[in-house]
Amino acid sequence: MNIQIFGRKKCFDTQKAERYFKERNIKYQFIDLNQKGLSKGEFANVKSAIGLKEIINPKVKDYTRLNMDRIGSSSMREEILLNNPILYNTPIVRNGKLVTVGYRPEIWKEWE
Repeated sequence: MNIQIFGRKKCFDTQKAERYFKERNIKYQFIDLNQKGLSKGEFANVKSAIGLKEIINPKVKDYTRLNMDRIGSSSMREEILLNNPILYNTPIVRNGKLVTVGYRPEIWKEWE
């Protein structure tokens, strides 16, 4: 198992995800989205696994500021997402090609 958690230190669901894997002694790599976003390759893998709509958090203040609610082009939305990781739903948890968004212990249990 090769777990990566993409999230923010102050995100409650990200903290719960880290706690989930720590309690089960499963090693993981944490990537802070405030310091380092998803690379284009990682973004493409996540998008192909769960879809673009699942990645975007419409409740963030910057969602309307960046006009994400008015942009129809998926390539333009992707470009904005890559440059503004604040728009991601967190945590994004990867296990190879398998990906979840949010706190999903029922799926992570299947990975063990």
